[in-house]
Amino acid sequence: MNPGVVLIAVAFVIALGSCEREARRFNEPAAKSVPAKSMQLSEIRAGGAGEALPVRNPYEENAYAVSQGQRLFTWYNCTGCHGHGGGGSGPALMDDKWIYGHEPGNIYATIVQGRPNGMPAFGGKIPEAQVWQLVAYVRAMGGFVGKATATSRPDNMKAAGPESTRDAQTPKPSGTNP
Repeated sequence: MNPGVVLIAVAFVIALGSCEREARRFNEPAAKSVPAKSMQLSEIRAGGAGEALPVRNPYEENAYAVSQGQRLFTWYNCTGCHGHGGGGSGPALMDDKWIYGHEPGNIYATIVQGRPNGMPAFGGKIPEAQVWQLVAYVRAMGGFVGKATATSRPDNMKAAGPESTRDAQTPKPSGTNP
């Protein structure tokens, strides 16, 4: 057998063995998340006047959870008000204007407790793990998760590039109260 072919075959086997696929964590322990009861809505005011809730999203770096959040965003009809992130009767989620804050705790509180003039409260109607997946996806739409974590847009959505290619926006107070 030709020594060059053997050398190429050995190099191929070594290269193939060194490839490592990402470790996917399909389920996160619920103990990492903060229950909705411990969050206070009163500190968050429209226009960015409130403090960011210091909460870490257990799914922020989990690509599978972000893709599940993308699926749930359509499934729970978030697209009915927010479009596919570009806004509609609800605010856009891909720009630099975040009325109640862009931090995971603020988005979680918005989903669970709702907001005046339109955003219904989904607390008790959506399992907590799914709320955190939605939070991760909403933050991905704004460019706040790592590019390796963010999902791509489905093939039928060509209005904007995939979330993984979007730069993070610097949130600014909108100056308007809902």
